[in-house]
Amino acid sequence: MIVNTAEALALQHIVERLDKFKPRQRWWRRWVKRSAVAIIIRELNDHLEILMIKRADREGDPWSGHMAFPGGRMDRGDITGLRTAMRETEEETGIYLDKAGHCIGRLSDIVSRPHSGRQPMVVTPYVFRLHTVVSIEANHEVAEAVWIPMSYLMDPVQRETMELKRGRFAMTLPCYNYGKRRIWGMSLRMLDELLSLV
Repeated sequence: MIVNTAEALALQHIVERLDKFKPRQRWWRRWVKRSAVAIIIRELNDHLEILMIKRADREGDPWSGHMAFPGGRMDRGDITGLRTAMRETEEETGIYLDKAGHCIGRLSDIVSRPHSGRQPMVVTPYVFRLHTVVSIEANHEVAEAVWIPMSYLMDPVQRETMELKRGRFAMTLPCYNYGKRRIWGMSLRMLDELLSLV
């Protein structure tokens, strides 16, 4: 049973604020490529953890080797983005979210710049709370799955910067370095919006 810690209160705040939260939705998302991801929160003893995966190295994959949330592209058979997030999570991690947890809300759509072609992709994050213990059975798309303590992400001391070079240009961007795992980009934007609800 979870004790009344700051993180337990943080989860309560997230649940309450997600219930009232009005995420930014791209009205034109129905006409472009779409993806959805699952941000999964679990309560373990007296603290909270968020599941992230490291994508397997694959030639031609622009997100190869990146830290991310389980998820992927919407199939024609997916009625909603929520269904996409649940299906992709099951495929990538073996977690059946409809049995092991429930969705407590969604965050704002994020537009991904296209790596090929001109059409952007809209990514929708859904937040889940687990209510049972799960085991992870990663598929070939996942190099590693790791539970990251929310206390780590909420600690400003852990926030760092990185330099990203694109051709002649260099940009300084925020990131976390959790061991040898770097969290940045779209995943960090999603985390920042989630943590802003605490």
